[in-house]
Amino acid sequence: MGRIVLLLALDAMGGDHAPSEICRGAILACKEHSDLEVALVGRAPLIEQEIGGAEPQVLRRIHVVHTDEYITMDELPAAAMRKKKKASLRLAMEMVRSGEADGCISAGNTGAIVAGGILVIGRIAGIDRPGLGVPIPALKRLTLLIDVGATVRCKPLNLYQFAQMGSLYMRHVMNVSKPTVALLSNGEEEIKGDEVIFEAREMLSKSSLNFIGYVEGKDIPFGTADVIVCDGFTGNAMLKFIEGTGEALYALFKDEMGQRLLPKVGILFFLPMLKELWTRFDYEQYGGTPLLGVKGAVIKAHGRSKAPAIASALRVARNFIRQNCLKSIEEELAQGGV
Repeated sequence: MGRIVLLLALDAMGGDHAPSEICRGAILACKEHSDLEVALVGRAPLIEQEIGGAEPQVLRRIHVVHTDEYITMDELPAAAMRKKKKASLRLAMEMVRSGEADGCISAGNTGAIVAGGILVIGRIAGIDRPGLGVPIPALKRLTLLIDVGATVRCKPLNLYQFAQMGSLYMRHVMNVSKPTVALLSNGEEEIKGDEVIFEAREMLSKSSLNFIGYVEGKDIPFGTADVIVCDGFTGNAMLKFIEGTGEALYALFKDEMGQRLLPKVGILFFLPMLKELWTRFDYEQYGGTPLLGVKGAVIKAHGRSKAPAIASALRVARNFIRQNCLKSIEEELAQGGV
């Protein structure tokens, strides 16, 4: 039986807006979820300054774990995790490994999060490499794109295991009964793709997964599949392109609005619809990216996350734990499939 109250370790020093927005996100999450406690790991004087104004009933569920060390965005990930034994991210992960915390969240250095997941927490038995799966809001559904940066160079086995773990995540956390799985390639025809993609396709075709073949980059915004699998380099580039396109369209829209009077009047009628549309595609609503394949709940938040996105990442971690996603992945992989 799981804990009645969950304790999540939050790296207060990770991200572009740390520690202020990280701390505010913790406060928001504790207000939203009465079964949640958060351990903010980082420089205590800075953290205490940020959380001092929280309501007493919320403040009672926020704990501060002091350390002066933290890992910056430009440090070499594995080296930093090994060298900085008291880094806020490492301490948060050690809390998970020891059982003191139920999961950890960070908006910091992606490579360090992956390295820490492997070196500190450890991989699930049988998993060769972990994968970061990010939910992409699409027209038809929410699509999980995996991997988006954990494993840059993949073997066919890695892609196959990403598909397995992504499918299990969509079933147990997103409540998709039989997730469709596709490989990202340079064409939909079976002859497309390199040797790694081709061999992964063969493995997936023979599996019990609901594999539908290849998809192209243009298919992602339409939600052609529930799980789209690729190597970490391709996935990260695709993710950044999607984010950049959205921001560019928003900037173009604002620019056009500023130059013409008639659109300014017309926008009053379209404003409610535009707000709803923006909410559907706002990454802050979906919060965190699970690092699948490690023996703990590890959630990567967007590096630019502000308080609402941090609160969403904490919610993702909470749901991951409450729905026993890790145990389900371990058990079903041990049985040889999904």
